[in-house]
Amino acid sequence: MSPETLTKTGTPFSIDRFDANVMTTYGRFPIALERGEGSRVWDTEGREYLDFVAGIATCTLGHAHPALIEAVTRQIQKLHHVSNLYYIPEQGELAAWLTQHSAGDRVFFCNSGAEANEGAIKLARKYAHDRLNIEDPVIVTAHASFHGRTLATITATGQPKYQKGFSPLVPGFVYAPYNDLAALETTIAEIDKDGRRVAAILLEALQGEGGVRPGDREYFQKIRQICDEKGILLILDEVQVGMGRSGKWWGYENLGIEPDIFTSAKGLGGGIPIGALLCKSSCDVFEPGNHASTFGGNPFACGVALAVCQTLERENLLENVQKRGEQLRNRLEAIATQYPSLVAEVRGWGLINGMELRADVELTSIEVVNAAIAQGVLLVPAGPKVVRFVPPLIVNEAEVDRACDAVEKALATLSPS
Repeated sequence: MSPETLTKTGTPFSIDRFDANVMTTYGRFPIALERGEGSRVWDTEGREYLDFVAGIATCTLGHAHPALIEAVTRQIQKLHHVSNLYYIPEQGELAAWLTQHSAGDRVFFCNSGAEANEGAIKLARKYAHDRLNIEDPVIVTAHASFHGRTLATITATGQPKYQKGFSPLVPGFVYAPYNDLAALETTIAEIDKDGRRVAAILLEALQGEGGVRPGDREYFQKIRQICDEKGILLILDEVQVGMGRSGKWWGYENLGIEPDIFTSAKGLGGGIPIGALLCKSSCDVFEPGNHASTFGGNPFACGVALAVCQTLERENLLENVQKRGEQLRNRLEAIATQYPSLVAEVRGWGLINGMELRADVELTSIEVVNAAIAQGVLLVPAGPKVVRFVPPLIVNEAEVDRACDAVEKALATLSPS
């Protein structure tokens, strides 16, 4: 699609003008999206797509959901922003819902997943200083992880490609392979041997950007045991997999454990920016002045997020996630069987699934995404060899079948045979 064709009647849109004025921090697909409804979106040329990106696991209720429209309209007409110097009823109600539906006791609100993880890092460090008397705390994270784009969270992210060009990085992080218990135990032992101490272990319940890799249940249960024995905080990044996307409210529920600290964002607001840091009361060491956010927890974001949470519960969308997730994996596994020369594996939980391409073929996830776009379905890469499927949690049976039919056709165009 050329820049010249991306126009809307009466309101010209130019990719060239866009690129001249917006920083080039994204590798964008040549599509300009202007409206959506449910699991579908339309571009400026009027072409319809099935949206299996959902703002990268963010548009929980899809697009233009009546509950979201009503909540946005009601709250913006009432009160949209005040300072956290005052009590905010909507913030209190949302915090109560979250603690009632999770292992958390206390909540701090911010604006994004990166900020939530940044807050978790700060909380763990302060806990280490105040409660454990650790002067130089170490936080262990995983290779292939992703925790955000701030300096601290890209340092926590175990992928050098995100860190390149931003040194010096924040000290105090050490990496270990994901789902490898022996390697983690060796890493902790080496840190102890150096005279330092591990204050926290920060992991994703399922690695999203790292290739849609679910956590191993036995691995996480052993980590919980190690943390209990050594007084280490267990922090789980639930930014992508939380809020029902795994088929349960939280990814950690699939692992049979409870974290000390965990984070949420993306799907929490259904597309309205909000993040949350949740923790057990036993490790809530923040005091007035320790941490803050101007926009975090304002009436607008919290009012809308509460409506999202209540709609998920009222419409029993966790059941839909489980059913549609199973349907999606079954269809993708059938496609993998049909194209064994291209597809190596299908994996995931609920409505976050990855299709990994074979390492011995030159085909990339970007190529598959482009081929799917040509068939009317939006997908998103999760690394160079994994295609990610993260539709809205309201997606229906026919839409899953339609998306899989399109993927099948896309692979047919890419298959050497």
